[in-house]
Amino acid sequence: MSDTTFGAVKIRRKDLPEGQSLCEYCTAKCCRYFALPMETPTTFEEFEYIRWFLLHDRASVFQEDGDWYILVHTVCKHLQPDNRCGIYHTRPQICRDYTTDNCEYNDDWVYDFYLETAEQVWEYTEAVLQDQITGTIRSSKPNPLTVLN
Repeated sequence: MSDTTFGAVKIRRKDLPEGQSLCEYCTAKCCRYFALPMETPTTFEEFEYIRWFLLHDRASVFQEDGDWYILVHTVCKHLQPDNRCGIYHTRPQICRDYTTDNCEYNDDWVYDFYLETAEQVWEYTEAVLQDQITGTIRSSKPNPLTVLN
């Protein structure tokens, strides 16, 4: 079964016909999210900010090559149904600077480290900052029943 995108067969990057753009075969991954670098969290307060980020819909945090990023899964409002840019000639500079040379066309979205829920952040925080945590978001353990004589 062939991999298709809106009727076009997804080809390998090396098989791109002369004069054609890779964008003609792409699913526009680069237009469906944005990621911003963030400082590596080291304190309880910084991990609490990450937990707060992930309480918002369609946000996640990942680590790549040791660097941390906040990732917001959101589609550019100018992405057209054919995965082309609706404002191509007036697109922002960041889009102009982005090329297909190193784009995510073939990437499988695999990260070194990925957090997508506030609970995952809490578990990670508990593991990394054991000595700094005073409370927990988990329910307390029930008291054991008293042994009756």
